[in-house]
Amino acid sequence: MTNEEGRTLDSGALKALAHPLRVRIFDLLSERGPQTASTLAALVGETSGSMSYHLRALAAHDLIQEVEGRGTARERWWERPKGRIDLPGPDESMTPSNRAAAQIVTSEFFRLRHETLMAYLNRNESEIPEEWRDAGIIMTTYLDLTIEQMAELKAELSGVVDQIIARYKGQTGPGRRRVTLRAELFDLSASLTNTEES
Repeated sequence: MTNEEGRTLDSGALKALAHPLRVRIFDLLSERGPQTASTLAALVGETSGSMSYHLRALAAHDLIQEVEGRGTARERWWERPKGRIDLPGPDESMTPSNRAAAQIVTSEFFRLRHETLMAYLNRNESEIPEEWRDAGIIMTTYLDLTIEQMAELKAELSGVVDQIIARYKGQTGPGRRRVTLRAELFDLSASLTNTEES
């Protein structure tokens, strides 16, 4: 089960999630909160029967759970458990099947992440309340760091994000919108090597 400190997916959960539609379901439950098979089916253009099958597969590995006290025997509500989920990237120490599953999950997760960013960049400004139009920020910079400096910066950024999560977690009331906070820090050695070889 997940907890507030986070959960790293084991091989069974990773394989259960390793399907583009299941990653999308998981992402939608994170983004929009509890949903039924019918509401999820409408969001992704699938049948309720197909959606129910994928929901059961995710629930079997505690990736999602039924919402207690909500729904009926015919209409079940599903949610993502509280707590952070760590998605292991493909690793040479994994079995080939686990490595393939990790590749599917991480690729689809970041494809969806890019899709939401592009939707934000290409949105029709006239459809957004004026006070929200310039509320976001997208920032990219390049630095030359040692491995020790990168580790220090990683810890510093993680600390800031953890403080923000603690400050606003579970907030309710008017005037709120769901937002996404993204932080990326990685070395460019692979892309620089590819550039030099081309």
